[in-house]
Amino acid sequence: MKTETITLPGDVPGNTIELRVLRFEGKDANAPTAYLQSSLHGGELPGQAALHFLVPLLQKAEAEGRIAGNITILPQANPIASNQWQGYQHLGRFEFFTQTNFNRAFPLLPDFNTSALPEIDAPVPLAGRLKATLLRLALPHEIVLDLHCDDQSENYLYIHQDFLPDMYDLAAALGSKAILSWDSTADAAFEEACAYPVLQLPGDARDMKRRAVTTVEFRGLADVNFDTGQSDAQGLYRFLAHRGVVKDEDETLAIEFNGPVTPLGNVEMVRAPEGGMVLYHVVPGDEVGEGDALVTIVTRPGDPSGDVTLVAPQAGRILTRRSLRYVRRGDDLLKLLGSRPSAVAKRPGALEA
Repeated sequence: MKTETITLPGDVPGNTIELRVLRFEGKDANAPTAYLQSSLHGGELPGQAALHFLVPLLQKAEAEGRIAGNITILPQANPIASNQWQGYQHLGRFEFFTQTNFNRAFPLLPDFNTSALPEIDAPVPLAGRLKATLLRLALPHEIVLDLHCDDQSENYLYIHQDFLPDMYDLAAALGSKAILSWDSTADAAFEEACAYPVLQLPGDARDMKRRAVTTVEFRGLADVNFDTGQSDAQGLYRFLAHRGVVKDEDETLAIEFNGPVTPLGNVEMVRAPEGGMVLYHVVPGDEVGEGDALVTIVTRPGDPSGDVTLVAPQAGRILTRRSLRYVRRGDDLLKLLGSRPSAVAKRPGALEA
């Protein structure tokens, strides 16, 4: 394994950030290549734990000459977000200066040529140069896995509809409970920016069986421990072996994904109509029927007449919920995977800001 440090100058003198890039060189020029990154939002650590335990597996494979395709790993893809703290709280989802989600507004390139992207010392704000650098690292690879997590959540994937069903093997390898399929590039998330050049190719030139581009949601923020980290690492390794990036005859994968594949338009984003204390009736993984109670918001403590109980607008599966128990009017509370389009007007693009 070779370790490279990419240093990006900050926006004012005396400030820099460093990207630590881990590279494994493949022995087969015809093998697919893979790029894996975690912590684009700084504090989403389940993916970082998975990569921490994956690296030793790859080092063993490298020592035994079993790395077929090039592998690039960024365990900490966003040092800017990692360093954003205020009032003893880590706040890594939005860049402080612009309030833009770090996983939005990536350049959408018409092909795989990255020469027009800003260089690391270009007269462009640091966040833009970081995004350009991440794309330069990722786009040469056929497999791109962006590892995130939700708040309180099951394990699930975001996958562009054109990559399905060829990516069911990833869902099976990671034990994903659901897939959210999308077809919009309104927000230009990292996954979208990596899928976009592929989608510009003619259908017969895409070679989707070699490709995989996705956002992996490894459960919730607090699901960071030895067991899940090692299990997720083994799932990633099994997928890389299945795709031929790593050679390992002991790893087999039965492609049996039986979870729901839900278009984003069928996801019910249940939001708080008023602020207050949150009391949940459901947990992620629950199957609910239309009209079942999901959450009660206590708006006037001590006066039950102020309670607001929200019910399921359709039958489905509870995928995620917020960990906060005190919310504002309009806050997201949970995601419910339905079988029909939601009747609630959606913002274009991603489900959440």
